[in-house]
Amino acid sequence: MPKTCVMKLNMWNYRLPLLLTVFLLAAGEQASVKAQTHAANSQKSAEKRYLYVGVPGIRDYMGYGGHGILVFDMDNNHRFVKRIATQGLHPDGKPSNVKGIAVSIPLNSVYVSTIEGLQRIDLTTDKVVWEKKFDGGCDRMAISSDGLTMYLPSFENTFWNVVDCKTGDLIKKIPVYKRAHNTIYGPAGNAVYLDDIGSPWLYIADAKKNELAGKVGPFANNVRPFTINGKETLVYVTVDSLLGFEVGDLKTGKKIAHVEVEGWEPGPVRRHGDPSHGIGLTPDEKELWVCDGHNMRLHVFSAEAPYQQLTTIPLQDMPGWIMFSMDGRYAYPSSGEVIDVKTRKILFTLKDEFNNSVGSEKMVEVDFDGNKPVRAGNQFGIGGKR
Repeated sequence: MPKTCVMKLNMWNYRLPLLLTVFLLAAGEQASVKAQTHAANSQKSAEKRYLYVGVPGIRDYMGYGGHGILVFDMDNNHRFVKRIATQGLHPDGKPSNVKGIAVSIPLNSVYVSTIEGLQRIDLTTDKVVWEKKFDGGCDRMAISSDGLTMYLPSFENTFWNVVDCKTGDLIKKIPVYKRAHNTIYGPAGNAVYLDDIGSPWLYIADAKKNELAGKVGPFANNVRPFTINGKETLVYVTVDSLLGFEVGDLKTGKKIAHVEVEGWEPGPVRRHGDPSHGIGLTPDEKELWVCDGHNMRLHVFSAEAPYQQLTTIPLQDMPGWIMFSMDGRYAYPSSGEVIDVKTRKILFTLKDEFNNSVGSEKMVEVDFDGNKPVRAGNQFGIGGKR
């Protein structure tokens, strides 16, 4: 055999094991990636997203879904899953107005406030853990990001209750001006934003000291539903008598914008007494969605100055609230529609086990891994950029 042929054969004999090793390593790495991807997909498929809807969530009207917490499968066309029996009754024994709904993941609990009291319900067993009455009643509360502390407003009374989420015990009372109402616990855990509907100011509490630390405004009229961006630098408020919204700077405490809905006139409303009662910021913080009770619509604006009015969406009933799914795909007005945020199309309407229409101003997303809750949204349409 020629010498050159022998040399080539020897080189090939040397390279073959090396090539085989490289091939096997590549195949092994690819298999590992596939296994990891499969595991991730399996984990994702094991998680389920549910919409928890507190009723009666429009005053104490039983015609919008009855009484309890209605659970809907967000990953299955928002089909009805179950009704969780709750308490929360007027002194005459009839179901009381649900005023707020919030979740503590560490305590595996969903909380429902009514005019008279507060209930803690186990998210795994669906059983009421406790129900407590509060002097001065209860309104729309908010829970700290660690799930342990709640700011619970009295029912349009002169104070907020700071409450231990585990026991329901009162930690402290914080006095405000006149009529405690809506509450947002800042995502950073340092500040709580308090809406006194008898005042043109939005109040700010220090969450560490549990005392008032500042205020924003004054706005054009008494502050009604509001929302904030994720970095807690801006607040978007609705106010009495305005079809539209105003914007405040949470750092300087100044009002910085006044925006009116164009092309639509305010008129009489059946509830709340305001042209715009309800406002939400999409999780990506690109849009503001504003309720219009008289015209039964949602008005969509860009969330940056000059706050361009983008479109309007007709609804089946008067909206008094708006919130979004955590991924930003769905919008949920209190009138019961499920709206695709990107296309603006109404995809579904919420129906209970009797195929009756469901409407509520009090709902929240809860995601589960098996029977364990792993994350929860909020009822206020807060921005998602931290």
